[in-house]
Amino acid sequence: MKTILTINSGSSSVKASLFSADGTRQDFRYGHLREPRAGFDLLMHDLHGQMPDVVGHRFVHGGDIHEAARLVDEAERDRLQALVPLAPLHLPGNLLGVELCRERFDVPQIACFDTAFHSTMSELAARLPIPAAYGLRRYGFHGLNYAYVTSVLPELLGDIARGKVVVAHLGSGASMCLLSDLQSQDTTMGYTPAGGIVMGTRSGDLDPGVMLELAQRHDAETLRDIVFHQMGLLALSNGESSEMQDLLDSPNAAAKFAVDYFCHQASAAIGSLAAKAGGLDALVFTGGIGEHSAPVREKICSTLAFMGITLDPAANTENAVRIDTGTGIPICIVPADEERMIQKLCLQR
Repeated sequence: MKTILTINSGSSSVKASLFSADGTRQDFRYGHLREPRAGFDLLMHDLHGQMPDVVGHRFVHGGDIHEAARLVDEAERDRLQALVPLAPLHLPGNLLGVELCRERFDVPQIACFDTAFHSTMSELAARLPIPAAYGLRRYGFHGLNYAYVTSVLPELLGDIARGKVVVAHLGSGASMCLLSDLQSQDTTMGYTPAGGIVMGTRSGDLDPGVMLELAQRHDAETLRDIVFHQMGLLALSNGESSEMQDLLDSPNAAAKFAVDYFCHQASAAIGSLAAKAGGLDALVFTGGIGEHSAPVREKICSTLAFMGITLDPAANTENAVRIDTGTGIPICIVPADEERMIQKLCLQR
């Protein structure tokens, strides 16, 4: 058994977990950082000299490869650097995490990819309706957590877990995945993590004509900043906040509208995925909003009773594992745990 340090580094936060050889786990969370190096300095202090045998990193985008994890050597680092334009909100922080760990640990580093989980999607789900010569396709994201959810669903749902299941990963980044036999069949995100349903600062899917119009008004760098940092709930709330809890607590009409818009889109996405599957056997909520926001789950499910989706109010308020009434399809809450999946992938190498 190896001691494995997992790293999920972003532009303003560092999340880490140390899985020791004796089976114990320690979690470290550093948010609202001016720059990631400060988070790694805090992590080194809090590790108190404990050293990993392997460091595993979450990488939001892995490109066209189907492998769930790869050793980060010079060639792999260069390949990942070339993918930065596909996930500019995430990959620079992911890559910086590798560099900062190289300064501190002389151990192998493993890149674990969110996109790999969706390699089981059919061409019908992965193809974009543009000329194939461009080489662009739908990838899908949040795969490490979807993989973790599939690892625990059989224990929660028995044989139902292998049926048609929609997993709603709802957080500042949000997507949904349609599972069948515990494999990804379709997902809401596309070529980049900017697509799909509305998110904290990302719009989700937009009429291409809107992007053409914005491209007429802004240079490429400004437009990239708008797409990843100025849209979504932040824009819908007229700049009040990109955080769901802030919007739920706000008395302002624009904040309420943003919440309603998010829930409206989420409901539609569940219905769309169920239609693609020809029905639904279970619904799972995960991610920060999905796990902790009973009002959002209630709003999302309120129009879906015709699909057998009915919430138990008390269980929903308590954020229970099972929040359905027992008369329709199972509805579960599974706390996100990308770190556990990264540990598993590192152990397999």
